[in-house]
Amino acid sequence: MEICHDQSTDAGNWSELPEVSLRQVFRWLGDQDRVRAALVCKCWNHVMHSPALWRSRTFTFCGRPSKYRRAEYESAIWYAKKFGRYLVNCEIKFMNPYNSLLTRRFQITMRSFLARLGNENNRLKSFTIQHLELDRLVWSSSVRNAFLKSLNFFLRRECRHLQSFNLRGARLGIEQGFSILNSLIHQRNRSSIAELNIEDFFSHHLAIYANPTFPKIIRSFCNLNSLSINYNCISDDLLDTLCESCYQTLRTMNIKCHIHDPHNQVVWGLSWSKLAKRAINLKVNFYFELVMKNDRLTRILVPEIPVRSLNFRSCYFSDPDWTMKPTLTDLIPHYKNTLQVRIYMHKYETNEEDKLLRNLYMKYRDLIDTELNYFVITYPLM
Repeated sequence: MEICHDQSTDAGNWSELPEVSLRQVFRWLGDQDRVRAALVCKCWNHVMHSPALWRSRTFTFCGRPSKYRRAEYESAIWYAKKFGRYLVNCEIKFMNPYNSLLTRRFQITMRSFLARLGNENNRLKSFTIQHLELDRLVWSSSVRNAFLKSLNFFLRRECRHLQSFNLRGARLGIEQGFSILNSLIHQRNRSSIAELNIEDFFSHHLAIYANPTFPKIIRSFCNLNSLSINYNCISDDLLDTLCESCYQTLRTMNIKCHIHDPHNQVVWGLSWSKLAKRAINLKVNFYFELVMKNDRLTRILVPEIPVRSLNFRSCYFSDPDWTMKPTLTDLIPHYKNTLQVRIYMHKYETNEEDKLLRNLYMKYRDLIDTELNYFVITYPLM
């Protein structure tokens, strides 16, 4: 049987593809290819303007000049003008700027981008800018202040529908950080945000736990489901605030403790116990950076915390007598809830550590097998 291939028939079939299929094809195209495809016919032009194609967007700005990335700044502004009204999930990346000229260019672009987006958009639900590191020398005070002014103005206009806000790694001063958080609180002093990531939001050396204003601001975040924060923000007042304001919704707390963060405050187990009793679904994940001394961990990891996982990272010590044994044998078994521990070792062989874990399991075998979901593993870090 001979099949005749008619070019006109093939072209006709292609042009008659349903819009659902065309949108799936367009999802794989870059901006320039989409614009070119929109010139084919009215149908394709109509599909190119489908809101579903433009709801989620990641804008990446290279921290080093490149002839291949000359248009990335202009492209962001073009997007805000053309399709900003459709944007629901927005992520902005500024990758490792190495001089003040680039931060200045980024600030000018963001001023135009955020102003345009604020005028066009009323449906933004997720907004992320990570690792700005605004305390670095590449950010002059004038550029940093101008950027934060634009961001504050934008958030005050757009915060009404925001459900997720992520400014991880911003590294702001106290007043600057408080200003950003206050911008997220719309009328009636309440915020609709469910996911708030302010890990490394403040500069490392700041003792936020000692400032009474921080819990007062957090009190307005009444719908929190997930909170990512540094231990230098944790205080009895903050836990009491969470217990009162969002105990019905709070499910997850991610707490990072860095060696350079102030973490000498005393947080009473009674405060954790009160929060755990009211927020019955709360689970806490701890991430320790260079904090492994047992006396420090004992003060931080009180038994009343509903810990789900412990992560120890970048823990290198020159003291040959240092051992992980007190943490494994005395501290971790206090928790009777779901607990996972991942230990990354800076050596190829982990036989000694594995043996210690096996002995620990055998000692508490009856308890582990009957009451605990207990998972511990060592990783050789090469």
